[in-house]
Amino acid sequence: MPIYEYRCRKCEKVFEKIQKVEEGGDSLKCPYCGGKKPEKVLSGFSSLKGSESASACGSSGGSKRFS
Repeated sequence: MPIYEYRCRKCEKVFEKIQKVEEGGDSLKCPYCGGKKPEKVLSGFSSLKGSESASACGSSGGSKRFS
């Protein structure tokens, strides 16, 4: 199952959720404040290839957690 990142619309905190592809985020609640219907965040990914692979991906987009 994939791991999705969500951002709470109420407290703005980002959290992860392991869920099936067909599951939506409509029933999710923020684990920090209980806010409903968080927004899905487009997250980056990492590679074990090293700096060559990382530079090909660039630094734009994705979660700011890893910047």
